[in-house]
Amino acid sequence: MTKLSVNINKLATLRNARGGNNPDILKAAKDIERFGADGITVHPRPDQRHIRYDDVYALKNIVQTELNIEGNPTEEAFVQLVLDNRPTQVTLVPDAKGQLTSNHGWDTVTHQEYLKEIIATFKQAGIRVSIFVDPIPEMVEAAKTTGTDRVELYTEAYAKGYAEGRKEDAIAPYIIAAKKARELGIGLNAGHDLDLHNLAYFAANIPGLLEVSIGHALICDAIYLGLENTVQLYKRKLQH
Repeated sequence: MTKLSVNINKLATLRNARGGNNPDILKAAKDIERFGADGITVHPRPDQRHIRYDDVYALKNIVQTELNIEGNPTEEAFVQLVLDNRPTQVTLVPDAKGQLTSNHGWDTVTHQEYLKEIIATFKQAGIRVSIFVDPIPEMVEAAKTTGTDRVELYTEAYAKGYAEGRKEDAIAPYIIAAKKARELGIGLNAGHDLDLHNLAYFAANIPGLLEVSIGHALICDAIYLGLENTVQLYKRKLQH
């Protein structure tokens, strides 16, 4: 069954809005695992507007499932953070400084040599590497030669198409990209704008989907439905 990794950035945003430690990020991570999540994802950014670097060090000591750290490896501080904490997985995302949220995958052709170098650095430290890519077969194919273990399909276009009632058309390029990844022997993750409405259809139709990373929608749902109930609802959507 596809694993659910819960991104807790939004909980950190709420904490930071008032200062102090409410909500307690460490307690939330423990509880989310207890409620059934298969992993905890964080995406620390240089301005530390949500998850802070010191949060990552603290989380490394308490996460019992899988810790996934997302970010842009062009930031030296991010690279050091990952190497210091050695998470289960690092997901490389080509975010610009100050970017509100991730909005595209790597051009794995243009950045081939850079990705090879940085991926080798993380793999030598025993860290599984995933890289964010758009659902384009050529990008998946070029990802193979970077040495990455997995690719994470950027799913905003799917989510938008699904919401507009075009689910078959929206998912078609993702199925093609997933089949290419399977053909090449690359593991497959997915994330961005997946929610309780579109997740089940995506998971049921994407071959070889190992993991989804979901934060914003899940935390928003938890406001209405409760955190424990919401985590379990998302887990059920992945059962197919």
